[in-house]
Amino acid sequence: MRKVFLIRHGHPDFSPGTHMCLGRTDTPLGAIGRMQAVLLGEQLKEERLTVFTSPLTRCCETALPLERVPQIVQELQEQDMGPWDGLDFEEIKQRWPELYERRAYEPLLVPSGAESLMQVRERVLPAMKNILAFSEGDTAIIAHASVIQVILAEALGTALEESRSLRIPYGSYAILNYDGRFSFLHDAVRSSPALSPALAEKLLSAAAPGERVEAHCMAVKDEALRIADALPLSADKNLLASVSLLHDIARAEKDHAATGAAWLRELGYTEAADIVAQHHDLRYTSINEAAILYIADKCMKEERRVTIAERFAASEDRCRTPEAKAAWKARLDNTLRLKEAINSICGKNVIE
Repeated sequence: MRKVFLIRHGHPDFSPGTHMCLGRTDTPLGAIGRMQAVLLGEQLKEERLTVFTSPLTRCCETALPLERVPQIVQELQEQDMGPWDGLDFEEIKQRWPELYERRAYEPLLVPSGAESLMQVRERVLPAMKNILAFSEGDTAIIAHASVIQVILAEALGTALEESRSLRIPYGSYAILNYDGRFSFLHDAVRSSPALSPALAEKLLSAAAPGERVEAHCMAVKDEALRIADALPLSADKNLLASVSLLHDIARAEKDHAATGAAWLRELGYTEAADIVAQHHDLRYTSINEAAILYIADKCMKEERRVTIAERFAASEDRCRTPEAKAAWKARLDNTLRLKEAINSICGKNVIE
């Protein structure tokens, strides 16, 4: 009995919450998608898999962290959606309102010039048969929603109309058994292996915030651990190191703390997300991992340790409105209270 892992590629390069009709549009992975690919590689690293992939970039990039040389199979491409391909569904709804509404009760309906799901089935199932006939052992198929739905419908013995309800989120996989015919083994699995500093470093690199940001995150990790070691309090240093590495993964984005936290929640790391969300503007109530990350970040200017006064002086000139100035002052006062509390507990000036 062989196992077949049906892996949907990671999140493409468009904003989370946007609903795109990509089809054959060759969009690469975005930051979340690249991190999902890392998590897939971590989750499946013990599996001995022969990997086959769609030729589209988002699938080939998802295959990279699996550390296998994938074989590209043209027939695993996503459904060609014709004139809808590459558009978001809000635009489709505006331009083809009647057809869009009909899809609610006719799930296989496609615009003129698009590929039908039956045509997808006619190319995908023979390709799967060939893949399994000319390979051995467990197999990974990295493909798209429609391709995976067709294969799952075959395994479950369901009609194509019902296959549209079979949900495989970005960066997740279902598992089938195969012994000449498919049988269903496991529903969609999201890859969220235990967070560790080593994994966090891989995620930081995949998010690609830039070399300077990555160097800053590494420096903040070292500073956070230095402060934690000085405190006679218990702290989860594995978690602290991990969130320190990840706190600026979305530095290039607007409201980067909230955006980075949202990315981590999407990946399944809720506790880390809650800490990262506070690293820019913490309301200090107790000394915990969030407070240590916050103060460590305020002790570093890029990769250099500085005093709290120096760090805040560097940001004061950017406060152009009374509201911004007030927020800056509140953040400074809060940071000074936390600094004094840590130094008092330690009995020495751990933070300058």
